[in-house]
Amino acid sequence: MEEYLILDGYNVINSWPELKLLMNESLEIARDELIELMAEYRAFKDINVIIVFDAYLVKGNMGTKEMIKGVEVVFTEELRTADCYIERRIIELSKENRVAVVTDDRTEQQMILGSGATRISVKEMAAMFDQIKNEINEEIEVNKVQKNTLSDAIDILVLKRLEKMRRGH
Repeated sequence: MEEYLILDGYNVINSWPELKLLMNESLEIARDELIELMAEYRAFKDINVIIVFDAYLVKGNMGTKEMIKGVEVVFTEELRTADCYIERRIIELSKENRVAVVTDDRTEQQMILGSGATRISVKEMAAMFDQIKNEINEEIEVNKVQKNTLSDAIDILVLKRLEKMRRGH
């Protein structure tokens, strides 16, 4: 059983304070940052991440789906909402997988729960991401300390002898 995390892209951007600030600068920058954040999250949690952006009103849009840094990024086709796309994907995936959807959209929340997925609020997602970033930073610090402690604990003459042995002298 695989785990999937589906994000209602624009809903997340509008509800995540840091991303909303970026959106005021540029929607493209905010989208790219969301993809970057979720690529980090995916790598750490080892789950499938799908971000769905609503291109419902883009005339002639045929829709796109591509993998960016391991994250599936979907732009819906003209006249198809992100909600509709997400509902269909939940139905496909939840039969044999665990599926969670990140959104603050009340209407979508009802559909998510009725389709067998779980719902995560944007605030919860931001907190989960911050927690993971803290865990990564702690792990980096522990590794730095361990590396420094080992080399600091060995006498310089012993280090030189070990290096000679390593080189076969």
